[in-house]
Amino acid sequence: MLFVIGALGATGALDYKMAVVLLIIASVGGNTLNYFIGKMIGHRILESRKLPLINRIIKKEYIERAHAFYEKHGGKAILLSRFLPILRTFTPFVAGISKMNLAKFTMYNLLGAVAWVLIFMMGGYFFGNIPEVKNNFTYVILGIILVSLLPVVITGLKARSKKMTAVNF
Repeated sequence: MLFVIGALGATGALDYKMAVVLLIIASVGGNTLNYFIGKMIGHRILESRKLPLINRIIKKEYIERAHAFYEKHGGKAILLSRFLPILRTFTPFVAGISKMNLAKFTMYNLLGAVAWVLIFMMGGYFFGNIPEVKNNFTYVILGIILVSLLPVVITGLKARSKKMTAVNF
């Protein structure tokens, strides 16, 4: 969507600069809210007897490992998760549950939001009106979706391969 909004900004259909500002604010605000939801009620959600599926999927030791991970790599995780569709949703929530330092979270949240919005909107702005891109915009969008999902798929396949290797030995 950021690419599409950037392309629309290039045509003058919307105010490009205003869109950049509003999307950065929305992006920072969304992740910040998700962080605080994780920090304030995440443990209650995980310990709720009314949600047994969550209790089976997310175990206490996972949260302890997440805390150690966020202490060491939290900034990179917040920054890079912006560019990974599925992880983008869960990373701030887990950062909140694992009690990542708020100042550190905020700094990387802001950096990630600015980078994410600017990279994709500028890409749309500069490439969205090239005739080949414009005439094949559906394929461009599908390509963007596929490329953004590749890291998650590759990571999943690697994890599955490791499990299969461990089972075979």
